[in-house]
Parts: sequence; structure tokens; C-alpha cells
Amino acid sequence: MPRLTSERARERFARARLARLATVGAGDHPHLVPVVFALTGDTVVTAVDHKPKRTTRLKRLDNIRAHPAVCLLVDDYDENWDHLWWARADGTARVLPPAEESEVSAGYVRLLVDTYPAQYGDRPPRGPVVEITVGRWSGWRAV
Repeated sequence: MPRLTSERARERFARARLARLATVGAGDHPHLVPVVFALTGDTVVTAVDHKPKRTTRLKRLDNIRAHPAVCLLVDDYDENWDHLWWARADGTARVLPPAEESEVSAGYVRLLVDTYPAQYGDRPPRGPVVEITVGRWSGWRAV
């Protein structure tokens, strides 16, 4: 099973459009949600946007505040299993205030808008921003 180098894992991660964010919740239970993201250097950013949610108090944000260690996973599935791969980013997350309250967050939101212009061009994320400093890139490919 060929492992991806850190550099190759980061490259594949950067090309992905969707990641799964894993956080640790109360009682050390895992919590997994899909997120769109932007990448700058070894920092992954995501934000709470306008998509419908049951509450504005999101479990992922509470989990990060309590346990900042997180993992992000991107992958590609193909019926031809010779094409399978995944890339993972392990890091430390922090919850930042919304863009209107923070210049750092505003910069990250601009990066998200640039990455997803069709989705965010007219309606940028207005909620808290999550900044993840990646400490380890890893991955695997079938062939």
C-alpha cells in the first residue's frame, strides 16, 4: 500500500472541494461533519455559513474550544479501486470571531470566497471562522 509523502498528501488535499472534519466531543465521543475549506500554507480554514443549521451553537465549535486537536480527511472514490486515495491533515484548531469582528477572520473569509465564488460570492460566511494549523499531512493511494 503506497503511502503519500507529506508533500503529495498536501497537494491532493489542496485540490479537494470537500473535507470531513473530526472533532472530539463530550465523553471523548467523535463528531464528524463535512466542511468546505480553503488552504493557505499549512493552515486550513472553514467558517460557519448560511446553509441551514438546527442551531447557531454548533457542536464542532464547542468541541474545538474544549479539545483543539482535530483531523480533516479528503478522499476520492472510484469504482476502479486502483484510483483510490485519501489525504489527511492532523492539526490544532481554534475558533475565531466572525469576519466583521476580526481582520484575521476577514482575510480567511476572503480566501473562502475566492475558493468558492459561486457559493460565497454574493453571500460570504458571517459566522465564526475555524483556523486549523496542520502539524501533520499524511495519505495513501492504491497504486
